[in-house]
Order: sequence, then C-alpha cells, then structure tokens
Amino acid sequence: KKFRPRVDADTTDKELFKTICEMLAPLKDGHVTLRARRLGEPEYCPEDLPRFTKEFNTRKLERQYNAMVQKTLTANRFDKPKTAGKILSYSHNDKFGYLLIHEFDGVNRRKLDTALNEAIGAMDGIEGLIIDIRLNPGGTTGITYRIANRFSDKRRIGHHEKTRKGNGDGKNKKEFSPLRTFHLQPPAANKKQRTFTGPIILLTHGASYSAADLFAMIMRELPHVKIIGEPTNGIFSNMLERKLPNGWKYTLSFQVNYTAKMDCLETKGVPVHLKILNKRTDLEKGIDPLVTKALEMLADKKVPQEK
Repeated sequence: KKFRPRVDADTTDKELFKTICEMLAPLKDGHVTLRARRLGEPEYCPEDLPRFTKEFNTRKLERQYNAMVQKTLTANRFDKPKTAGKILSYSHNDKFGYLLIHEFDGVNRRKLDTALNEAIGAMDGIEGLIIDIRLNPGGTTGITYRIANRFSDKRRIGHHEKTRKGNGDGKNKKEFSPLRTFHLQPPAANKKQRTFTGPIILLTHGASYSAADLFAMIMRELPHVKIIGEPTNGIFSNMLERKLPNGWKYTLSFQVNYTAKMDCLETKGVPVHLKILNKRTDLEKGIDPLVTKALEMLADKKVPQEK
C-alpha cells in the first residue's frame, strides 16, 4: 500500500532503486544488499553501523587500534606475532596465549588444520588463552566449527538452524526446512590435531559479523569459555543471492539460527559475560582494556558468572 503506488511505467531506474532501498531500510540487516552496477549507484545495505565502527571510523584509526592491541601484548611480554594459514595470528608469553582469527574463510581444510596445529602447538603449556574475533567479517560454517572443535571438551550441541523454503507469502505450511542440529566435536585422538581446553577468554564487539557471530554463539556453550567486550553484530544467516528481472542483484538472510537451548540471537548478537568498550580514547593511553582485563581474569582465575 505504501510503495506500490509509487512505481509505474514512467518510474525511472533511479527512482525505482530509491524506492526499493526505502523498502529494505527497516530490516537493518547487514546481509541484505541491493546492487545496480549499470545504474552507477553504490551497493545499498540497510545495516546500522556498529558502535565500534562509528568510533573507529577511518582506516587510520583502525590501524592505530590494531597497533594498540599489539602494544598491549608486547607490554605483557608476548612474543612477536606469527601468522598461520593466512587467517590466524598467534603469540604467547610464559603463561598465556593470544589467538587472533582474522576471518572464517579463505583457507582449505588441510591448510587450516596445519595452521591450527602450528598455532596451538607453539603455545603448548600455556595456562589460559585469549581468542580475539574483533573486526572479524565472518566466513563459512564449516571453518567456524573446524576451529571451534579444537577448543571443545566433549561432543555437545553447538547450534540449530532452519532454512526458509517458501516465498514468504504465508501460504506454504512448510515455509522452513526441518531443524538441523550442528555439534561441537573434539578431534579424534588418532588425528594428531592439537587442542586446548583450558580457560579461554573470547573478545568480541559489534564488528564481529556473521560466522564470527556463530563462533561466539557456539563457543559460549563451552564451560571453560567466557566472553568479554560487546555483543556481536547479530547477523547469523548465510546470504542468499538472487537477480531481479532488470538485472539488479540482491542478497538476503534466509536462515534462522538458534543456540543449543533454542534461543534466537538474530539482531541481538551473542551476549557477553562482561561488557567492556573499546573507545577512541584508548589510543591515547596505548592500552587495550579488553586484552588487559582478559589477562587479569586468566591470572586471577576469576571469570564473571552468568547474569
């Protein structure tokens, strides 16, 4: 009723593009996009920018943030970071390890297994581990679980998922596929894959997207993992791409993901056990408050309890 009267045979492409963007705006979903390259319009996405992205809103500030994280680790006697398998960076001091996951994509299973063995093996003997997925854009479910399995203590439900099958008109009684359950599963002993099931502090914020959302959600099922920072972005679904009759392409979320207890965290993000913000003023101090707090928690063996 609101938008259909605005479109007729005389509507220009630019007017149509603007109208569709207005239709999509209320969704506020980072997985919803509209592309009309021939029109010369930039890709449209109705996502609200995370607080972190607004705070560190230039590449220069983002570089300074990354340098601050490294400076904090160095000040705590962590060795020089090394890269494994393109998507992992790791370092450690005498007691604790730090694993930065840049994304959950861009590497095959064999190379990922080798990278995980290298990173976890190099930190052998540590008493606790910090895993950092801040600024992680996401990736695939397969890689997400392949990494999370290295920190799993036993087989347990990771999450549930259902996929939309119908067109959303409400006429199809089977709008969604049957619920699919995914499990966390430690590697078999004969696989010779390095694991760590000691205390883990996971660092997140609103720029932890998609597969990073999923990683935080399934890691939260593990009793030896606590999350600090801010809730993740809250866009769990994969992206479904389709083409309009005029050639424009769009993507949308077509799945619903649930925790092991059947809670849906879409738009909410994965909650943290302890909220700590990265702010631009941190750059002046040169200290990352999340890494600092994580090290304190691991050293004191005190972790926040569920609220």
